[in-house]
Amino acid sequence: MSLLLSDVQVGDRPGRSLLVDDGRIAWTGDAAAAPSADRVVRGEGALLTPAFVDAHVHATATGLALSGLDLHSSSSLVHALAAVRAHVASAPDGIVLGTGWDETGWPEGRGLTRADLDAVAGDRPVYLARVDVHSATVSTALLDRIPGIAGLAGFSADGQLRLDAHHVARRAAYGAVGPAQRRAAQQATRAAATALGIGSLHEMAGPEVSSAEDLGDLLALAAEVPGPRVLGYWGELSERGGLDLVRELDLAGAGGDLFCDGAFGSHTAALSTPYTDRPETSGALRFDTAALVEHVRACTVAGIQAGFHVIGDAAVDQVLEAVGAVVAELGASAVRACRHRLEHLEMPSAEVVDRMRDWRMVASVQPAFDAAWGGDTGMYAERLGVERALATNPFADLADGGVALTLGSDTPVTPLDPWGGVHAAVDHRAPGSGLRPFDAFDAATHGGWFAVRAEHPGGPLAVGAPADLTLWGTGDGLSRVLADRGRPACRLLLVAGEPVGAPV
Repeated sequence: MSLLLSDVQVGDRPGRSLLVDDGRIAWTGDAAAAPSADRVVRGEGALLTPAFVDAHVHATATGLALSGLDLHSSSSLVHALAAVRAHVASAPDGIVLGTGWDETGWPEGRGLTRADLDAVAGDRPVYLARVDVHSATVSTALLDRIPGIAGLAGFSADGQLRLDAHHVARRAAYGAVGPAQRRAAQQATRAAATALGIGSLHEMAGPEVSSAEDLGDLLALAAEVPGPRVLGYWGELSERGGLDLVRELDLAGAGGDLFCDGAFGSHTAALSTPYTDRPETSGALRFDTAALVEHVRACTVAGIQAGFHVIGDAAVDQVLEAVGAVVAELGASAVRACRHRLEHLEMPSAEVVDRMRDWRMVASVQPAFDAAWGGDTGMYAERLGVERALATNPFADLADGGVALTLGSDTPVTPLDPWGGVHAAVDHRAPGSGLRPFDAFDAATHGGWFAVRAEHPGGPLAVGAPADLTLWGTGDGLSRVLADRGRPACRLLLVAGEPVGAPV
């Protein structure tokens, strides 16, 4: 069934119409010459753009935060504990899951502890992820469910867990979520994405952040219930069987959150020189380089996209060393065909930029990280020192160096907010590091399709391109929206040419 979007503004061109047929754009031109269609949506001059792509999400955790205990707005330890106490009272059964607390601005000068949680939750198991989701505080009741956790790296008797201890606790916590609660959470995320004009979500799954069951359920939900597309990634090394699930579920790639290191906030991102505020540590690499070489080799031979979570410069350099070894063995053309991804990529050197361009690798970045923690006075400056902090997330260097960019939120680390991500990419907190407005918008839309090797050669609004489109509640052109840092409301989302949700 064909659908005509009549009298819309495409980019900065008013008086246009666009015909969709069989899930793809079939015609575009002057509204006065529009062909007939089975259905007509009258745009009345509203802005039409490609739908956003959020290139890094965790759907179940996001949905649980949307409907549960979200601590992002907690301004103090007291405030956070009050929120936990209220949540425990309102939901008297089962595990308590929360995310988003960030002690760096709290007046108490410390984070949550096990004793804090025990005092407000009693014998309830509690898992509260720090905002970077690479550490968490848990209650005694949850620790008691995990034999041997005290002997793992990153364990602390005060309940503040990092590294291996945190990964085990996270699996235990989310393993307690039942199928009905998981499905409701996943659909809540897709509904929120629909309302924001997001047509595709790249789900970054893996044994340390979710489960094969969780990912399979999400993909089944996306196939069953209309809404944003879900493209799945599985972050597990090939030597541990990671490629088997990629093939079984026909996933987009073997990587995503394949954790080569951690995050700055929890001092677990792997740095080449020590942290400024904790000079006794430089974080930690999680894998031997040989294992990464084997993973890149196996993916490249199979024609599967590999992906790696790399935040610290030591982790970035290790992965590029592994990719370079495979380039030397199999040739650059084989590697280029796979478009291997680096997730987050906050500390690339000039040499890294050159190699990524030459090997056609994709930089999946989160501009909201810079907005939240960058600059000369933020958490990054505290962890890294001002000079290193201002050098993080060099979006302009990546773009000008010819590296393909795609934008994501890493939700629930930062919220689903595509317009906010575009504007944060432009308004970088370090002068000269931001993207040009149209480049940022392209990275948030077309860049997401390029990242999964599915871009249309003529662009996202060309005839033949998938009809993933958003009609916005504004009569302004795209240039004006970008210049004014606008956040227009989504009036209508189309995914594969089908309207999703009720038109506004």
